[in-house]
Amino acid sequence: MAAHAYAQTLKTFHTASGKPGRFYSLPALARTHPGVRRLPVSLRIVLESVLRNCDGKKVTPAHVAELAQWQPNAERTAEIPFVVARVVLQDFTGVPLLADLAAMRNVAQQLGHDPKRIEPLVPVDLVVDHSVMIDHYGTKKSLDLNMRLEFQRNQERYQFMKWGMDAFDTFGVVPPGFGIVHQVNLEYLARGVHRAGRGAEAVHYPDTLVGTDSHTTMINGIGVVGWGVGGIEAEAGMLGQPVYFLTPDVVGFELTGRLREGVTATDLVLTVTEILRSHKVVGKFVEFCGEGTRTLALPDRATIANMAPEYGATMGFFPVDEKTIEYFRGTGRSKAEIEAFEAYFRAQQLFGVPRAADIDYSQVIRLDLSTVTPSLAGPKRPQDRIELGQVKARFGELFSAGPAANGFGQPAERLGAVVTTSDGLALRNGDVLIAAITSCTNTSNPGVLLAAGLLAKKAVEAGLKVKKHVKTSLAPGSRIVTEYLQKAGLLPYLEQLGFHVAAYGCTTCIGNAGDLTPEINAAITGHDLVAAAVLSGNRNFEARIHPNLKANFLASPPLVVAYAIAGNVQRDLMTEPLGRGHGGREVYLGDVWPSSDEIHALMRHAMNGRAFRANYAQVKTAPGALWKKIPGVAAGAGSTVYTWPKSTYIAEPPFFAGFTMQPPPLVPGVQGARIMGLFGDSITTDHISPAGSFAETTPAGRYLLAQNVQKADFNSYGARRGNHEVMMRGTFANVRIKNLMLPPRADGARVEGGFTLHQPSGEQLPIYDAAMRYQAAGVPTVVFAGEEYGTGSSRDWAAKGTALLGIRAVVARSFERIHRSNLIGMGVLPLQFRGSDSWQSLGLRGDETVDVVLADDLRPLSDATLVLTNADGSRRTLTVTLRIDTPIEVDYYRHGGILPFVLRQLLAA
Repeated sequence: MAAHAYAQTLKTFHTASGKPGRFYSLPALARTHPGVRRLPVSLRIVLESVLRNCDGKKVTPAHVAELAQWQPNAERTAEIPFVVARVVLQDFTGVPLLADLAAMRNVAQQLGHDPKRIEPLVPVDLVVDHSVMIDHYGTKKSLDLNMRLEFQRNQERYQFMKWGMDAFDTFGVVPPGFGIVHQVNLEYLARGVHRAGRGAEAVHYPDTLVGTDSHTTMINGIGVVGWGVGGIEAEAGMLGQPVYFLTPDVVGFELTGRLREGVTATDLVLTVTEILRSHKVVGKFVEFCGEGTRTLALPDRATIANMAPEYGATMGFFPVDEKTIEYFRGTGRSKAEIEAFEAYFRAQQLFGVPRAADIDYSQVIRLDLSTVTPSLAGPKRPQDRIELGQVKARFGELFSAGPAANGFGQPAERLGAVVTTSDGLALRNGDVLIAAITSCTNTSNPGVLLAAGLLAKKAVEAGLKVKKHVKTSLAPGSRIVTEYLQKAGLLPYLEQLGFHVAAYGCTTCIGNAGDLTPEINAAITGHDLVAAAVLSGNRNFEARIHPNLKANFLASPPLVVAYAIAGNVQRDLMTEPLGRGHGGREVYLGDVWPSSDEIHALMRHAMNGRAFRANYAQVKTAPGALWKKIPGVAAGAGSTVYTWPKSTYIAEPPFFAGFTMQPPPLVPGVQGARIMGLFGDSITTDHISPAGSFAETTPAGRYLLAQNVQKADFNSYGARRGNHEVMMRGTFANVRIKNLMLPPRADGARVEGGFTLHQPSGEQLPIYDAAMRYQAAGVPTVVFAGEEYGTGSSRDWAAKGTALLGIRAVVARSFERIHRSNLIGMGVLPLQFRGSDSWQSLGLRGDETVDVVLADDLRPLSDATLVLTNADGSRRTLTVTLRIDTPIEVDYYRHGGILPFVLRQLLAA
């Protein structure tokens, strides 16, 4: 085999106990490619995969040599075929992926092939963490009641998952109630190194992965190379395709100094996010280095790595060092695993955090940790950091600022307005209506969780209480959190402030915060109040947390508790009291803020290897009574092929309709398209992809009512991601999205919601309804947008829904990495304006027709021509860049998408 071209790099290492292990040695490769020694650590781990998997076909010796000779600021045109060790899924993205695999087996059977040829070739773990909602809160029964509702709503989905566990040999499920996928990945699934083969022939290699959630990058905190991809790409990776990506630039982020007293890891990550966003690191690796990095505890590193999507990088990577080994011990990995892990990385000369001067980075950014201050981010974007002492003033500025300044456009005189609800509750602008300790970002970090508990203890002892209008919740990322909060004696104090454990899973930051009371909702909408949420999450985009909350702030867990007590973001926590305690005494934030020594004294409760082992052993031995009750006789149980019963949760995907072994002739480009939408900057996958709850009046709501599903049983879009009929109706249906081809309202404000003007009738319709009308007439459609199109969560339905609506191309000023790739994966063309060109500079109105002309010989990053025909018949042409970036993406597009391409490969093998 061609891999023998590097047979001389196969070496042996020995663990501290003397056990040998074979590995493909990067130091050995460096004898012929000396530049390897100064490559960024993250690139060397990718290089190891390319070296080990060099088979002369998908991975060639030329790929190895090309990456080994990486230069820090060269032109990026080469693609890397990266074979990952495993794949991790969360359930919202995992269910449609499983549905696609099941549909592939149907096709295989219909074409006379063995359905078992469709089988994941690497281990796949699905963690059920996105389905629980905070319907109940503030009592000891909250967790049990929310889980019971979760299982009632999701029984059909969970049956389908159980079928998948049985039907596929390499597909495992972590049941509901264990925690958030990224924390479970960090604490349990990640093994450090893997081993292939048996006995003396076994080869060791580092843990690498892709995941179907953009925050998969949290795993970078323990030196694992991996990032979020759409379910479409993950599926291809599971089925033997390398993950292809352009050779990246690698930005070194050098940390110096130490964090000051009272500053949290959350404050640091919000600062890092702000800095890296300003440096435009989209599509790049960020690698942390320097003596300041060495001071950071592993959970602090993971907190920073988690938010790579928010600062735009593919990864936020931390090399393996003594802190990593310490974390593996504290989370219960075995002695043999830890010894192999450390010995392997030392043998590869990959152990230790380097100095910036030791590595050839594309660019070096520096931050002195001592300059970081307590902060929040918001009210609409994670990168908009606000120092704690400026939150009140900033809210006041944004209250009357226009949308162009991310403001709320309210008359300044209304800032102090008071509204009384129908049940007598007084509400004001800036009131905190949701205070949630939630999200993988921070609940994986014992330091900030213990800080929240200590603040709660001091607040209760001082006589402080949470305001009545605040919906409080604690949704730990792992059951371990509850255990150490109990052992530290802090959980009772959190509960006294209303922060009872309400769920184990991803809640508020994905829109699963649950509803507010009808009286509060009516007051907000009836009086146009700008109310707030404060959450320890990573996402605060418009309408994400709750459709009626316009101001959403990211904060550390202790600040979430503090704002729940203060009750309003118009209170300056640096100069004004949180509230009045015993005897009417004013209590300030400084009175209840815990010291680092107090936090450190309790850390022993949080890093207990025996507790971690006992907890995660229950994934297999005691997955929970509710999970055990899910029938094991779902449709197709015991069969390798699913039989697709009638369901509004799970439906056979339409992506393989009319599938043939030969791809149909490709007609490149688009002819005679109508414009579906003209959008501005920062259109996120939240805007595009169905997410959160939806009303009866929406196309999705009307569809479910027609299927005899009652409003109370709608559940969320995320829970119904296995049914394309629901999801395509929810695409571009976000209540805050603004299609700028619609004329302004009488008051000058832009129309919000998923509507368009059908052409040539000019009728205003929901985008889904217009799309169906265009498809019935055989008319393709296109979308125009501004900068950063597709930022946010890596939802595959943002691309799948776009394709099913008949949108053939998206023309934007720039694209987010994952969404651009997903569009191609679904056969949709991403096209990028050049220079200062935009749809605004072209004066587009939305009544034009559009042709996209491509060269017959499709090549990556080639020119494409837009032909714009105005309503009066006049024409203009414009050159744009075809954002098909790599040769493999050309193949995907020619096959109609990545799924048909992979299926043809599997069945032809």
